[in-house]
Amino acid sequence: MSAAQIFVNETRCELLKLLRLPLFILPTLFFPVFFYLLFGILLTFGRGAGGVAQSAYTLVTYGAFGVIGASLFGLGAGLAAERGQGWMLLNRATPMPPLLHFLARMTVAGLVSLLVVMLLMTLGAVLGGVRLPTATWAAVAAILVAGSVPFSLFGMALGYLSGPNSAPAVINLIYLPMSFASGLWLPIFVLPKLFQSLARWLPPYHYVQLALRPLGAAQEPHAGTSVSFLALSSLVFLAVALWGWRRDQGVTYG
Repeated sequence: MSAAQIFVNETRCELLKLLRLPLFILPTLFFPVFFYLLFGILLTFGRGAGGVAQSAYTLVTYGAFGVIGASLFGLGAGLAAERGQGWMLLNRATPMPPLLHFLARMTVAGLVSLLVVMLLMTLGAVLGGVRLPTATWAAVAAILVAGSVPFSLFGMALGYLSGPNSAPAVINLIYLPMSFASGLWLPIFVLPKLFQSLARWLPPYHYVQLALRPLGAAQEPHAGTSVSFLALSSLVFLAVALWGWRRDQGVTYG
């Protein structure tokens, strides 16, 4: 079987596995949708940065929140659980290259992220009255889905550093405070100055700033700063994941 066929089959299996896990797919879709309906449509805080309508501004921020969640839990918690069940050890006994397995998981995270983004955009257009040029819709969607790459690497690193039973708790302890401090729940400009200063050292802040840029609502003046920060963060996450993978060789979890 060719590498392409292995990749396609592994991606299909990973996607079916996640779709059959309601404890993963329901929270992944429910939480960003719930928060968007609550803070983006029902409750009001005024307009977003640059005079952008609240429904459009929060569409982007909760879209980023959903993508990060899908990436961290899809790879991080799932990988840690499979390590504990011995599946990663079994994979080493098969001829499947490890790289294809991880690429398949990242692809599935991207597909789930696309589903989250499309769902939020549909709600924004139908219930939130969001009206944007087609090019802006496409740019926002592309940036949001592309964010699954660095955060999938982050999830992979956490999946190797965390124990099989502690991974969900560890991810939540990182994911939720980091999302709030980065301005994904409430706009960064309404948070205290301390959070605004801290946010510039967090990957989600730079990610959402890039996604807000097509709306003209980004507060980070230079896109290159955010791109560089995310690229450097991705390299760090990848290095940690590779270190964890090498450390995991020969270790069996009961």
